[in-house]
Parts: sequence; structure tokens; C-alpha cells
Amino acid sequence: MTDTPFQNIEACVFDVYGTLLDFNSAVANCQDEIGPAAGQLSDLWRRKQLEYTWLRSLMGDHTDFWQVTGEALDHSLAALDIENSSLREKLMGLYRELAPYPEVAKTLEDIKNSGLKTTVLSNGEPSMLEESLKAAGIRNLLDEIYSIESVGIFKPHPSVYDYAASALGVAPDQIAFQSANGWDISGASAFGYTAVWINRAGLAEERLPAGPTATLPSLAELPKVLGIQ
Repeated sequence: MTDTPFQNIEACVFDVYGTLLDFNSAVANCQDEIGPAAGQLSDLWRRKQLEYTWLRSLMGDHTDFWQVTGEALDHSLAALDIENSSLREKLMGLYRELAPYPEVAKTLEDIKNSGLKTTVLSNGEPSMLEESLKAAGIRNLLDEIYSIESVGIFKPHPSVYDYAASALGVAPDQIAFQSANGWDISGASAFGYTAVWINRAGLAEERLPAGPTATLPSLAELPKVLGIQ
């Protein structure tokens, strides 16, 4: 593919949660135990998880994503009047075994076989990322795992995106960055990445200073956009 923003791409960097791994799968595996509030719990847990990363970054009070995930779950269970300590323990364990989206393995394999570098850049802390990606069966398809713990602040702080570009030794515009999170896409694009929004839910584009170069309904179409299919 020529004369496109993707013709000089040297590396593909992926967000993890919501992009490669389905964060809803933890609650889905406990739906019978949770009952009608399962959907609410999954949505609130994710929303609070993200809010806490942003708030901690603004307050200058960093902790790792595993602790944030637990604190967000504790809030969500309390907000929905769910008192079940064994459920809390089970959900946290399942968060380290999230299911990959169906097209992820094939897409990563195609990209890796093309000669492009494949990495992740995630809020997750290193051990949870290693464990989760191995459990999903896709760790071997990734050259590197980059965690914000090397920087000490969560996305979308510019230093996070700078860290990955520097570690790769690749210019920002030569990085295709894939995320299902519109705010993450805005942060990456503002830094200079060539950003691809994986808009699985068909959401409206964020009204933020920078946006995606391309928008796809899933990762299945990415190899074609990159010109390797």
C-alpha cells in the first residue's frame, strides 16, 4: 500500500484491555453467581478502573494497575450492594485470565510474519500482563511488553507514549498504535503515533484535541490497512 499514512510503519503497538483482551469476560464467567446486576458490575468496574488511573495521575499518587483494579472492584461491589468476598477473589483471579477477542491471534500472527515488530503498551503492571497474555495464548506473538510502570504514570500521559517509541527506537509516526479506547487513541495521536481506533462498540468519536488516523470495527481488518494482506 502506498501514499497512505501507513506506508512507513515499522512497529505495531497494541493496548491490551479492551483491545486484545475482553475485560468483560471476567464478570461473564460469574454471571450466574452475580445475577441481573452482572452487566452493571462489569461496566462500573471498568469505568472506575479508568477513572482511578486518571485521578491518581492528576493527584501525583501513583500505584500499580493491579491495586487500582482491586479498588475499582471494591467500589463497584459496594455501590451495587454485592457482599461476597469469595466472588471478589474469583473476579480478581479471572482478570488475570481474560479471554482474547476472536480475531486477535490471527491478526498478531499475520503482522508478526510480515516482519513488523509487535508489542503492547499497557497500564497493566508487568506480572499481570505476562500472566494474562500467556493465558490468552498470544504472548509468543509479541516481541515486547511495555508497561507504564517503567514511567510511573498512567496513559494518556505523553511520557508513556514516548517511552514505547524510545524503547523501540522508532519514530512516533512509524508506529501504528491500536486501542479500543478513544481517550487512549487521542493521547497516542497527539504524541505523534499513527493511531487506529478499534471501535468495537460503534461509539461516537471523542471530542479531544487529536483523533484516529483510521477507525476499524475489529482488529481483523488491520493487516489490510497496513498493506500486508
